[in-house]
Amino acid sequence: MSQPLEIVIVGGGTAGWMTAAAFSHLIEKQLCHVTLIESAEIGSVGVGEATLPQMKDFNDFIGLNEADMMQNTNASFKLGIQFVDWGKKNTSYIHPFGKFGEKISGIDFHQIWSRLNTKGMAEPIENYSYAIQACNNNRFEFPVTDKDYINSTYSYAYHFDASLYAQYLKQHSKTNHVNHIEGKITKVNKSSDTGAIESLLLENGSIIQGDFFIDCSGFRSLLLGENLSGSFEDWSHWLPCNRAVTVPSKKLQSIPPYTRSTAKEAGWQWRIPLQHRTGNGYVFCSQFISDDEAAQSLIRDSVDSVADPRFLKFKAGRYRQSWIKNCVAIGLSSGFLEPLESTSIYLVQVAIFNLLKCFPQKEIDEKLITEYSRLMDFEYERIRDFLILHYHLSDRNDSELWRYCSAMDIPESLSEKIAIYKKRGFVDQYTYGLFSLPSWISVFNGQGLKQEALDPFAYAISESFASEKLNDMASRINTRVAAMSTHDAFIADYCAAK
Repeated sequence: MSQPLEIVIVGGGTAGWMTAAAFSHLIEKQLCHVTLIESAEIGSVGVGEATLPQMKDFNDFIGLNEADMMQNTNASFKLGIQFVDWGKKNTSYIHPFGKFGEKISGIDFHQIWSRLNTKGMAEPIENYSYAIQACNNNRFEFPVTDKDYINSTYSYAYHFDASLYAQYLKQHSKTNHVNHIEGKITKVNKSSDTGAIESLLLENGSIIQGDFFIDCSGFRSLLLGENLSGSFEDWSHWLPCNRAVTVPSKKLQSIPPYTRSTAKEAGWQWRIPLQHRTGNGYVFCSQFISDDEAAQSLIRDSVDSVADPRFLKFKAGRYRQSWIKNCVAIGLSSGFLEPLESTSIYLVQVAIFNLLKCFPQKEIDEKLITEYSRLMDFEYERIRDFLILHYHLSDRNDSELWRYCSAMDIPESLSEKIAIYKKRGFVDQYTYGLFSLPSWISVFNGQGLKQEALDPFAYAISESFASEKLNDMASRINTRVAAMSTHDAFIADYCAAK
């Protein structure tokens, strides 16, 4: 049996400890040894507090107990994201973690709904979403696995304190024999022959050698960006917001099972409800508002703030190649896309899983690097397009930011998606990449893009039969939602914070 791979992770925080926790399961199989280096002098961003349903898959994969994790991170459940004032002012919609209706005779639900809606024979499309109705009523229960039941048509994610989650994973990882070193890196030593990283020099004089290095150093991108000269692809012309100011406030009286995103003059504001407090942040473009003005706006709109504002600077984009030689960057060190759709932790998770698929060797293998890059390209570009859609597909013209976004050129890949949906309601359902049919439907419909025609097969179903099906779906949803526990009661019973 070959010698275990010596893996060195640079940086703690959510990205570092998620990576350590995932790779720690390979230690007992003698596939690798894992060392994580972090410095108390270097803080983590720690604002990735809203997640996607894939987060549960990750927690299950590394063997966490869900209720215990939620108790220790002050977590609440999440069934979707509410978007306020995005398409137009004084409007809102919810992007649910679940389906809109069900297929009828093999035809996508939104096609049938659109046909009936034009004739006034259908309720608003959100009335056919179990997750949205649960959000509207502040209710929660676990979905069932039997696909014959209406309460199997959704999934859930979490809101949690990201710093506490990182600490929770830290203890989990150290229990699984991850070697934790506290220290500040002062030099990265590279091979004079290959340019690959050989070791890291710490401030105390220690030298940490490794076969493979994982850069979780945050925006600094110490290994990939600074020492391996990674090339950054700037997407700020499509996603111009480059600042965020954050402030916590007191917990809400009733905790809603969804994140809120409210469009503002120069960006948007998030609200993330936890058990012990509420997370608030204003993501904005510094070209259109000053830091002080943004902070004042956030504090004004965040009831009962309990700390001073904290600022972050960033640039939308990613490194063209996040795996160079014997180093891969994960998390902020590989790129940044604003947290409009809670994708920050998802990108960490999918990078980890793709790296496990392309598990590195002691010798650099270009085929593995190429495949990993291909998979990550899909993820970044498809999330990028979905985020741009929110900004571009808006009728707002009340400020410079919104006028810029509605007029800007957009990627061809997104133009094609918008055009084909508008023409006949078609949404490409791809194998790789985030956001499936319900996600696109929620934004298209929520921000006012209407189909001009339907899938021809939608006309093969009689209106009376289709109407009967829609009425039955809405009735089953309403009946089941009314029987659900309130979100607050479910939390109190299942995972009340310690």
